[in-house]
Amino acid sequence: MINDLKRFLNEEQDPKAVEKLLAKVTGLLTSGEQVEYIAVQKKPVNLSPDCIALTNKRIIFCRPKNLGLSMDFQDYSWKDILDCHMKEGIMGATFSMKTIKGNMNMLDYLPKAQARKLYQFAQQKEEEMIVFRREHDLENKRAIAGGGITVNASVPIPQNVEQKEDPLETLQKLKKLLDSEIISQTEFDTKKTEILSKM
Repeated sequence: MINDLKRFLNEEQDPKAVEKLLAKVTGLLTSGEQVEYIAVQKKPVNLSPDCIALTNKRIIFCRPKNLGLSMDFQDYSWKDILDCHMKEGIMGATFSMKTIKGNMNMLDYLPKAQARKLYQFAQQKEEEMIVFRREHDLENKRAIAGGGITVNASVPIPQNVEQKEDPLETLQKLKKLLDSEIISQTEFDTKKTEILSKM
């Protein structure tokens, strides 16, 4: 446990706050989830500082209540986070995030080094989620357009297999894929010529 704790104290986090938070957050983790970073608020007078725990799956805002006897957790999955920001001021930094549904959350009075680490980790996750959303959107467009057409001209279609689908239907599906920008004009023309030559 001490070794686990040491890896979260690189930017001068309050060891007691990190230890208390780590024990509580560990009980919330799902299968395959692990805590990557913990940032602890540093207000001039604060007995129970707010914290942010970053895991490989989500951001968890942790706010102690009742003098630290209870804890309010607000978590956001990385796939739902649209944008994260950091603003440095005189008394520390503020880390804020916004979800794709427009929900916002923030934590102020963070030491600047900790806020930079939060921001750095969040930017990396944002980039991963942009790729994830793009792929997810592309899969949805393919499903809407009819999906089952393979448009790779380099894969030969066995000649002894009878074509079960109407060539005009196939051309209409290809046109939908072209209009949705899932395939290129060249790919469309190649398949169109191939289908028309078999008619």
